[in-house]
Amino acid sequence: MSKWKDKYIIGLTGSIGTGKSVVRRMLEHLGAYGIDADALAHRAIAKGAPGYDAVLKTFGRFLLTPDGQIDRSRLGKIVFNDPDALAALEAIVHPLVNQAVDILIRRSPHKVVVIEAIKLLETNLSAMCDAIWVVYSPPEIQLDRLMQNRHMSEKEARVRINSQVPQESRFNSATVLIKNVGTFEDTWQQVASAWQRTIPSRAES
Repeated sequence: MSKWKDKYIIGLTGSIGTGKSVVRRMLEHLGAYGIDADALAHRAIAKGAPGYDAVLKTFGRFLLTPDGQIDRSRLGKIVFNDPDALAALEAIVHPLVNQAVDILIRRSPHKVVVIEAIKLLETNLSAMCDAIWVVYSPPEIQLDRLMQNRHMSEKEARVRINSQVPQESRFNSATVLIKNVGTFEDTWQQVASAWQRTIPSRAES
């Protein structure tokens, strides 16, 4: 049971390029309140945000763009090639994200909340969820999406994919496994069916 007793919390996770955000938007369409924890992580290190100074102190001011923002692309090239650097960044960002998630859930009038987070299972967020939904896509589809949608080079996309835990390692934790390998309609059918099957009636009333 989640820490928010009047809510039903879905933790939504999966590797980069698997289509988590698409599934989150589908769940929002079905009535859930969606939280993008990865977007919150980006905001946490924006200029003036709580993590901004800590990131600069840890990694250096060379990360700054001319307008004083942290260049996330430059930061990404550091942390996704160095597990220790990634851990240092996460130690700064994750507590701030957890605080923001808590505030958003408490303020939401919705009874069902979905938290999309790529590192859901690696943080204490997972223990706060009633259910874990995992989105899967084959590596070749991940690669194509990163190159097409995020305009990454093949080399950069492979580094990002390989920096993450194997997709299969999440399966045993999954309450629901969504295989995002076909059409939009096929994924929607999986999501809608899982919603009807797993969301308790008290959460939908």
